[in-house]
Amino acid sequence: MGEEVKVFGYWASPYSYRAELALKLKGVSYEYINEDIFGNKSDLLLKYNPVHKKVPVLLHNGKPIVESLVILEYVEETWKHNPYLPQDPYDKATARFWIKFIDEKCFPTLWLAAWSAENEREKVTNEACEYLKTLESALNGKKFFGGETIGMVDIVASSVGYFIRVTQEIMGQNLLSADKFPQLFQWSEDFANCSIVKESLPPRDKLLPFVKGLIAKYQQDNAKA
Repeated sequence: MGEEVKVFGYWASPYSYRAELALKLKGVSYEYINEDIFGNKSDLLLKYNPVHKKVPVLLHNGKPIVESLVILEYVEETWKHNPYLPQDPYDKATARFWIKFIDEKCFPTLWLAAWSAENEREKVTNEACEYLKTLESALNGKKFFGGETIGMVDIVASSVGYFIRVTQEIMGQNLLSADKFPQLFQWSEDFANCSIVKESLPPRDKLLPFVKGLIAKYQQDNAKA
């Protein structure tokens, strides 16, 4: 009997996407369960993630693992083939630094730049550009953050290279552009065009109207406040 591997996620979530891409890079078969995170969360999701009640959840032989970065580490340690973290301790520590930088600095600031009030937008946008400049320096002429192949930093950076670009397109922003950040922009293109990435990214024509709806709701709620 084979291993039981399930992912509880949401189709438009950059965090759920990380778990799926990690498993695909490892060649691990899994069952995907799409959760209604804006409506009725399933009893199983609440059972397996009772603390945060969020996606993604990786279920491996009945044992739940939650939080996307924890899941990425678990997948790397459980399935040793096709490693996406460097083997050298220093290189591994450096990769983890950039992962933390993306999740704690880049992604939230870029998200805020897209959604912030007009009187705050310039300050947040300038801060976001500084973070993008710093992140671009980590590429240092490489095709991917992981070198010639996709690594864990690339998986995490997909939130910036794909999901945030869609949001900024809707908002008429162009922070991550070929003119401003040529290496980072080229990385985002190369990453999105990898066959294994392409097959698991949410379709752009489906993601655009979804994000538009989120933005409209956010603006409507703010107008009422």
